[in-house]
Amino acid sequence: MKLRLLLCALPFLASAPAFAQEPAREPKPIAGQPATLNDDLRAKFVAQAPEDVVASKLIGTSIRNGANETIGSAADIVFDDKRAVKSYVVSVGGFLGLNAKYVAVAPETLKLTRKESGALDAIIETDKDQLRAAPEYVYLGSEPKK
Repeated sequence: MKLRLLLCALPFLASAPAFAQEPAREPKPIAGQPATLNDDLRAKFVAQAPEDVVASKLIGTSIRNGANETIGSAADIVFDDKRAVKSYVVSVGGFLGLNAKYVAVAPETLKLTRKESGALDAIIETDKDQLRAAPEYVYLGSEPKK
């Protein structure tokens, strides 16, 4: 009988609040300054001009010489600390990017124009032999080929 009474009272005891514990205190919010945008934080948007060259459209473009021979392709663009173009990295030789040599050329040596179709045209006054003989461009952290 005592067992039956205890089993009936158990659900009520389990649902009763614990009187020995203190109620949980919620942390008080800390007052702060409202978020505002002033002119220093506003984004500045720029529209593309027809003479602008987009890097994603330049990389992979075939580079020709004055004799209209394809001598390489644009592989990368190097920027200096002021974000101005320091050099263009040209991929020379190889097949489908395998065993290609990278050569950095000064930006003034690569003439970029836009075709009527809107695609970029890249011309450099040199030949494959001169590019193959040029010093290899080695990315920081990469080992030069031996």
